Amino acid sequence: MNDFLTVGELSRLTGLSTHAIRFYETKGVLRPASRAPNGHRRYNHADVQWLEFVLRLKRTGMPLAEIRDYAEQRAAGDVSLQTRMQMLEQHQDRLKARIAELSACVHLLDEKMKTYRRALLKQKRKAGK
Repeated sequence: MNDFLTVGELSRLTGLSTHAIRFYETKGVLRPASRAPNGHRRYNHADVQWLEFVLRLKRTGMPLAEIRDYAEQRAAGDVSLQTRMQMLEQHQDRLKARIAELSACVHLLDEKMKTYRRALLKQKRKAGK
């Protein structure tokens, strides 16, 4: 079994385009890929896991610059554990605040829809008379 993945295989596994994978590599989010004798990029399964984590950070609103900073800290190894923990805690705090904000918006929408349902029910009753 081959332990390496091509850029196309990594693309299929992560849902990222090959262009996006190369972009992340040039921006320092993904470490430079090793190369096969023919010059093709070779990735491993740890790269898949890392990109899946990066995509979660991105989906939760972490800016690319912060993801790159986190990647740089990660590359520094265990010496950066405290820094990485703080970065994730700060991101989590922002995310929790955003979730609370969105929950409040959902509540307001629920209340507005209740008002409309009552008004529609009144209309229906009037029309039925």
